Amino acid sequence: MTSRSEKFSADLVMSGAAAVISKSAAAPIERVKLLLQNQGELLKRGLLKKPYRGVGDSFGRVLKEEGVLAFWRGNQANVIRYFPTQAFNFAFKGYFRSLFECSKEKDGYLKWFAGNAASGSAAGATTSLFLYHLDYARTRLGTDSKECLTGQRKFNGLLDVYRKTLSSDGIAGLYRGFGVSIFGITLYRGMYFGIYDTIKPIVLVGPFSGQFCCKFLVGLECDDSFWGLCLSL
Repeated sequence: MTSRSEKFSADLVMSGAAAVISKSAAAPIERVKLLLQNQGELLKRGLLKKPYRGVGDSFGRVLKEEGVLAFWRGNQANVIRYFPTQAFNFAFKGYFRSLFECSKEKDGYLKWFAGNAASGSAAGATTSLFLYHLDYARTRLGTDSKECLTGQRKFNGLLDVYRKTLSSDGIAGLYRGFGVSIFGITLYRGMYFGIYDTIKPIVLVGPFSGQFCCKFLVGLECDDSFWGLCLSL
């Protein structure tokens, strides 16, 4: 019989492989999104000759000016952070769930859902405290366009982001923007785990119980559901 730790390790590896593939496939879109979101600052710093006219213009100019590999700039940090994020979320969620643990039969549905959401929020916030620096590094690399005059970039890679940031701003520099991020991740993870833990025992029963693909699809649906809610707010 497979132990719980072996089962978790297998799920972690399988979900990690799926995440690496999906994040790498979506990396060009993520890079363009970062450039469009930060183009005002890029114009001020002389890293952009003129504003992007839209998504198509951004894709075309990045390809022409920086080459096809530039679309995956910052993806390394995005992929690296997946495994520790999942491991920390699993560990912290178990701890906080024991503090907020509620029984659906004893405490009622709403209190049970609130307990799942609270443990998810606390786990997400704690995980972000440890791993936000990787998100910061990904953003810096993703918005690091070539200078208009020299054609040079500020950072040569992931480690160079850490070296230069620590040299100029110290550890606090790696957590720039953390306050806004922690608010978003607390809301997101709370709703994600609240929905996931609530519908999992309802959907994953019988032959679907314990199946990685089924759990992955349930998680994906929760992710999409809350993302749609965010867009509607």
